[in-house]
Amino acid sequence: MKALLPLTAALVLALSACKADDHASPADTAASKEPAPAASVPPASLPPSLPEPGEASGQPTSSQLAGWQGYGDLKLGSTVEEARQAWGGELNSSTPSEGGSCYQLTPKWATDKADVAFMIEHDHFVRYDVTTSKETAPGGGKVGMDEGQLRALYGDALSSMPHKYVEGGKYLSVSQGKDKLVFETGADGKVTSWRVGLPPQIDYVEGCA
Repeated sequence: MKALLPLTAALVLALSACKADDHASPADTAASKEPAPAASVPPASLPPSLPEPGEASGQPTSSQLAGWQGYGDLKLGSTVEEARQAWGGELNSSTPSEGGSCYQLTPKWATDKADVAFMIEHDHFVRYDVTTSKETAPGGGKVGMDEGQLRALYGDALSSMPHKYVEGGKYLSVSQGKDKLVFETGADGKVTSWRVGLPPQIDYVEGCA
């Protein structure tokens, strides 16, 4: 009889465990089967923004500069001192002709003094000249275009007259108020340079010469 007691006790313990499992709630069972939440991953940081064209070199872009009233912050009719202050950077200066008051200022970054030149006469900024295709004139004209392309941009407002020195070349001009834009074309009919300025300096075909 005493030998049966341990066996009976073991059976009682086994039955008690089965009943405890039967009373477990469905919610508890589902929770035990649900996977652990994944660790949150921080969003990748965005790369730093790239500089605008010309920003790294300090050279401003042409689309922001060439206008009817001037070149960037340099306004036609301003004094040479106002022009220098408005530009903010270094400007190279040509030597006025003997007995004259006309000379040119050029940006330090210009690869050639004729790429972009600011005409000063009687201590006032009166005109700027461009000979590079990297610049765009007011209205969309550029070095390298032909007369047909210019007329598509400026229409009947574009007037024409023969070039003083180049056979077959022309001066093609358009005005907006007192400001005037003049394109010069070569013998092949392509634009070689253009300028914007005030009268009478805008019509100096030799510049400050």
